[in-house]
Amino acid sequence: MTGFAAALLYALAWSVARLPWPVLRRLADGVARLSTALDGREARVAHRNLELVRPDLDHAARAALAREILRTTSRQAFETLRLWTRPAARNLADIVEVRGEVIFDAALREPRGLIVAAPHMGNWELLNQWLAAKTPLAILYRPPESAIGEGFLRRVRANAGGHVEQVRAEAAGVRSLLKRLQKGGVVGILPDQQPKAGDGEFAPFFGKQALTMTLLGRLAARSGARVLFAWCERVPGSSPPRFILHVEAAPEGIGDADPQRAVAALNAGVEAIARRDFAQYQWTYKRYTLRPAGSGEENPYLDLY
Repeated sequence: MTGFAAALLYALAWSVARLPWPVLRRLADGVARLSTALDGREARVAHRNLELVRPDLDHAARAALAREILRTTSRQAFETLRLWTRPAARNLADIVEVRGEVIFDAALREPRGLIVAAPHMGNWELLNQWLAAKTPLAILYRPPESAIGEGFLRRVRANAGGHVEQVRAEAAGVRSLLKRLQKGGVVGILPDQQPKAGDGEFAPFFGKQALTMTLLGRLAARSGARVLFAWCERVPGSSPPRFILHVEAAPEGIGDADPQRAVAALNAGVEAIARRDFAQYQWTYKRYTLRPAGSGEENPYLDLY
């Protein structure tokens, strides 16, 4: 039954994605305007995050930036439906430039493993497809609460082309990633999701302490793998959407045996990327829910539930 429901969900996604991009863009922009008008969940979270990380802006400037974030986020969702339901080769044609490919190719030639840290910037699903076209890889993911949702995600990501192993973020999955890296393989990780309490360390992110995964640093330290950052940046004004893919070396210390130093380097790298185009980063996510012990701080999103 779960498989059938996931197939129906895929069919719906395929049907919507077949609409011309100008229609999808108008739909996306309408969803964003509606969320703003109704003060929906994503609108409230984006506003709260801007209050936390952009105190330099006045109320009007934050409101304008929040509207841009919601519009970008909504368009990204409709873009992703297209990416999930079209052949990977066609999707890769939407990448008009790759910056840093020589760095990536050089890392693949090294005998040690490679960790690709992919922040929630631009369109990370297109990045997955580019990586899969370049090399076999495993991607770590946090499964949705719904079995149908997980079935759907597994189906659409299997459309990435190449060989992609989807690994659940649990103990057995982490062990398999370590073995892959020790054999010189490639692993992709979204590094900027808040981990569970006890699975991370606090480090500054846009000037505010954020619980940050120690997993990436531990994998790098134990395997000796190289770490690169990669993301797909949307070209402003492109219609249909076009992208520039970036690959850069990670900051020094990201694979340090000291977890505090590792998470500080990780957050510094993600923040530098997000600052390049603030609205293309995922500010509709509750990044600062958990607060440092003894800080006296409360969950800043409590009044949004």
